[in-house]
Amino acid sequence: MQVTVVITAVATFSWLVLIGLVVLAVLRKTRGKEIKGVVTGIIAAFVAAILLNTLSAGLVFIQPQERGVVISAIAPKGYREQALAPGLRWVTPYVENVKTYSISKMTYTMSISHGEGQITGDDSISARTSDGQEVIIDASVIFAIDPDEVTTVHITWQDRYMDDLIRPSVRGVIREAVAQFKINEVYSAQRSTLEDMIQEELSSDFQENGLLLAGFVLRNITFTEEYAASIEQKQIAEQKAEEAAYVVQQRQQEAEQVREEAKGKKDADITEAEGRAQSVIIEAKAEAEALQLIANVLEDNPSLLNYRYIEKLAPGIQVMLVPNDNPYLLPLPELDAIQATPAPETGDQ
Repeated sequence: MQVTVVITAVATFSWLVLIGLVVLAVLRKTRGKEIKGVVTGIIAAFVAAILLNTLSAGLVFIQPQERGVVISAIAPKGYREQALAPGLRWVTPYVENVKTYSISKMTYTMSISHGEGQITGDDSISARTSDGQEVIIDASVIFAIDPDEVTTVHITWQDRYMDDLIRPSVRGVIREAVAQFKINEVYSAQRSTLEDMIQEELSSDFQENGLLLAGFVLRNITFTEEYAASIEQKQIAEQKAEEAAYVVQQRQQEAEQVREEAKGKKDADITEAEGRAQSVIIEAKAEAEALQLIANVLEDNPSLLNYRYIEKLAPGIQVMLVPNDNPYLLPLPELDAIQATPAPETGDQ
């Protein structure tokens, strides 16, 4: 429990005690009883209440996520230039009071959806691109009060910094940034560039006014119905074109495959033909070499041919000899045929 809360509670209780003693004194007085002791109690309770109340008015506890601006009736400027840091602090009772400000991060959202932003209803930002197209933007800013500039924020904006600084600054910067891009750049290639530009400009504006920009979120970009319809038609056309290109590519791949298959068959046929030709050449060379060998042998051995001839006729050779001056061998008459011819019949008649 905070010390200031305890002191305030005790001070309040002392005032109640004082009131109770006063009522008791009045009752005793009306009954003619002695009130000297009660009066002493009243005086003690009064002094205690004043002291406790003064102590309560002078002690201020600043939370860790807060800073305190001291409004002073005795300071030359009407306030202390240095804000109070977290912890238990002392200010001059009754002539100084403290206004606390949170330095935690806060979010301000402007959205087309009802109940999503700080303002109920459509709080989106309407802006026009460089080519005259209207866009509707939802955005959020994450920010905090600079701990070193709390007094400046209090003097300049007090509690109005949300409505009088954050809101108009964000809307103005977004409109100005969008006007530098074309419609197709806003929702596609240049969206991140647009977001970075807005964040940089807002950071500069906030810093000049004692705030720190922690982040900017370009939540959504909406187009007019007419432009949205044109985008849809364009996307459909692009999709059909991609499908057609895919079909063409597929046909090209199929044709390429057929060409490769034909080329492969052609190469195979050529290889086979070359193999056959090579085989014929090899056989011809072998046959020629064999004939050459035979010719060489016959040249050295002329009678070898006759020997090979006789060898082919054996073993059932049937030949007749002719005179030695005749080099030919002629077949004998068919002996089997002669033997098979029946002899003429003889007999006594």
